[in-house]
Amino acid sequence: MNFIKFLGTAGARFVMIKQLRASGGIWFEINDTRMIVDPGPGALVRVNKSRPSLKVSHLDAIFVSHKHIDHTNDVNVMIEAMTDGGFNKKGIVLCPSEAIENTPVIFPYAAALVDKVITLSTAAQYQIKNLKLKIPVRLHHQTETYGFILQSDHVPSIGYIPDTAFFPEIISAYANTDIIIINVVFTQPRPLIMHLSLPEALDIISGIKPKKAILTHFGLTMLKERIWEKTQYLSEKLATDIIAASDGMTVEL
Repeated sequence: MNFIKFLGTAGARFVMIKQLRASGGIWFEINDTRMIVDPGPGALVRVNKSRPSLKVSHLDAIFVSHKHIDHTNDVNVMIEAMTDGGFNKKGIVLCPSEAIENTPVIFPYAAALVDKVITLSTAAQYQIKNLKLKIPVRLHHQTETYGFILQSDHVPSIGYIPDTAFFPEIISAYANTDIIIINVVFTQPRPLIMHLSLPEALDIISGIKPKKAILTHFGLTMLKERIWEKTQYLSEKLATDIIAASDGMTVEL
C-alpha cells in the first residue's frame, strides 16, 4: 500500500512543548520506498507505537527541512534505528547545509552511519530508490529551509511546504502538484513571524489548484479555532479537497 502517515501535527513551540499534538513528523511509504520527514520530539515513539506497524529499520531516507528542534529532535536516534543501531550502514539523509555545519543538529557520528548525507539546494533533484525528489524553491524562514515535490510511478505527485513566510513564488514553484501538504501555524497573518497563516495557505492552494490539500503543523490558534471542523466549508469555497491532518492519520495514495 502506498500512503502518507502523520506521526504528529504539532506546530509552534507551545503545542509541541505541551504535546497538545504529537510532533513525530511525516512518514511516506511509496512504491517500496520509505522516508520520514522532519522527525521532531517523539518520532521514534510514534513510529514504534504505530498500528499497523511501521518498520523503522526498513527506512530508506530521512528528510530534514530545517534545523529547528521541532523538526530535528529525533533525527539522530532515527538514524540509529534506520541503521540497526549503526551495525547496518544504509540510507540517505537529506538536509540543509546548516543542519550539519557550525553547531550541527545531525551529529557527526550519526552522519557516518548512513550511506550518504545530501545537502539540499534549490532546483536540485534527487533519486531515492523509486522516488524522485525535487527541491522547488528555498523558503523564507529564520534558517535555511526547503520543502520538496515527490514523484513516483502510478501515484500522485506530492508537495511539502514546511515552515515559511508567504511569498508569491511558492505558488509557481509548486504548480501542478496533485497533493500539497502545508504547515499552517496561525489562523491570521503575523507579519513579523515567518510562518504561514490560514488565509495565506488558502491563497497558495487557490493558486496551485491541487486535487487534495492537507493542512498540518498547527499552532494554538488553529487548535482553538478547531480547524478540522471547517474543512468542508473551505473545500467547497476553493473547489479543492482540503483536510486538516490529525495525529496518526493515514492518507492512502
